[in-house]
Amino acid sequence: MTTAPFTDRLRPARTRRTVATILLAALALTVSGCADATDADPKPSSSSSKPEPKPTQSKDPQAAEKKAVLAAYDAMWVELMKSYRVASAKGTKLERYATLHALGQFELDLAQMKKNGTVIKGSLGHEAEATQVDTTAKQPSAVIEDCVDLSKWQTYDTKTKKIIPLPSNQPTRYKATAELERWDGHWMITKYTPHGERKC
Repeated sequence: MTTAPFTDRLRPARTRRTVATILLAALALTVSGCADATDADPKPSSSSSKPEPKPTQSKDPQAAEKKAVLAAYDAMWVELMKSYRVASAKGTKLERYATLHALGQFELDLAQMKKNGTVIKGSLGHEAEATQVDTTAKQPSAVIEDCVDLSKWQTYDTKTKKIIPLPSNQPTRYKATAELERWDGHWMITKYTPHGERKC
């Protein structure tokens, strides 16, 4: 706290009261001037500010379930490609993602490859989408529509040591569908159908 000058402390009380009155009046004018300036250029109040946007929520109530369906489909293809590279499902986890019916379809392909002495090199592209998901039924089911890309797919002849080119009438991109059911809490492919004649 600043101490008043010695000469002020020696002034009569009346003089000090007069000085105090003048100082208070000056202070009031200063405050009034600040208030006027504030009114002339008011700052936006908190009530006039725009409300913060609420976090956007997915419009699809089945988004999480569709994600799980696609994850099972992707996992199945990882294991299936392992089997195609050696023309055998042994040592893979294919049966974890495909039911007996779907597994039988893949086993037929693998048996034919083994008979022909072919294996698969390269990779297979996918643009899969879960188009139908029904979790209210007694047996939850789903359907996936996929656009399969063969541009990096290679059928290798183990006898001639050569790549077998695709048939001339085979589109490099074609549609395929997969049917799934949820068993014991996880999705499994029950049927896979390639539509080699349908381009995408």
